[in-house]
Amino acid sequence: MDAIDTAVPDLSEIAAAAAQSAHAPRLDYTRVSPDALRTMFGMEQFVRKSGLEHSLIHLVKLRASYINGCAYCVDMHSKDARVEGETEQRIFAVPVWRETPFFTPRERAALAWTEVVTHIGAGVSDEAYEEVRRHFDEAEVVNLTMAIITINGWNRLAITFRAPVGTYQPPSKAS
Repeated sequence: MDAIDTAVPDLSEIAAAAAQSAHAPRLDYTRVSPDALRTMFGMEQFVRKSGLEHSLIHLVKLRASYINGCAYCVDMHSKDARVEGETEQRIFAVPVWRETPFFTPRERAALAWTEVVTHIGAGVSDEAYEEVRRHFDEAEVVNLTMAIITINGWNRLAITFRAPVGTYQPPSKAS
């Protein structure tokens, strides 16, 4: 009877090469097109100065990033939210926010609006608009929508050009 070769080949080099090629950055868009980056940062500055609560903006950024499958942005915004005092429990619950008691009615309306605007191909129902308007005035709805548009733009840049996941380090919270 022939013996069965039970030796396990060393596939570490092959696995490492495959992992590297699947997630290696494609290009550094921040270097290649600084004007595009300035435009995105301008939108980001608008959102930060919009008057919306920073904790709410973090939730919106996380929800859109989870929907879009942007690992770089989930990593970044979960770290930023933690630095600003957000709980791990709420961060972990963002993808399943409907099933938890952890979010306020205003936050729930923002998370629902984030889903509708991120999945824009399905349209925006009057019911979805009426729900967000129960919790946000007209200017806040525009500002919230701009926050969603901005994070969707960042998600598309990070996913398309394969931003290196795990490299982001948040700034320390100012004392």
